[in-house]
Amino acid sequence: MDLRLVAVLLLVPVLDFLLLVGLVAVGPLTVVQGVLVVVVTSLVGLLLVRAEGRHTVRKIQRSLAGGDLPGDELLDGALILVAAGLFLTPGFLTDVLGLVLVLPPTRYPFRVGLRKFVVGPYLDAKTGGIATGAVYEGGAPRTEVEMDESDYRFDDADDRDEGPGEGEGPPGGDTPQD
Repeated sequence: MDLRLVAVLLLVPVLDFLLLVGLVAVGPLTVVQGVLVVVVTSLVGLLLVRAEGRHTVRKIQRSLAGGDLPGDELLDGALILVAAGLFLTPGFLTDVLGLVLVLPPTRYPFRVGLRKFVVGPYLDAKTGGIATGAVYEGGAPRTEVEMDESDYRFDDADDRDEGPGEGEGPPGGDTPQD
């Protein structure tokens, strides 16, 4: 696993904890109020995740029943799943990010970015560009061909001008006459 990913995964809970301690120590919240706010935002967020998840499942079913591929709906489902994980992680930052991912108007830019920077390059890598249409960007692909003079010059140019030699004529032995 990439070390930067591990660092980010460890840094987010630490920042959430420091923000909570800062709000309790300096801000207007007491310890009980801080914990209560974290718990309530997580519960409300999970209720939103449940409602949006059901709505997304219905949209997927409608798309499939109509014979369409549910591309956007599946990306929405993935983002809602990530939002659920963020709501389960206690803290203010994760709850705010989870709220951004679960609400449809704010989820749209994330879906567009996910399609452009994750799904598109993945499909290009797996299909050679056929899935996204990036097969011949900038014209047809160039292939370098190694050729030397012997590939296109004839050494026996005099033999070709003389016509067929003995035994090289048409079958039957005689040449057709006009």
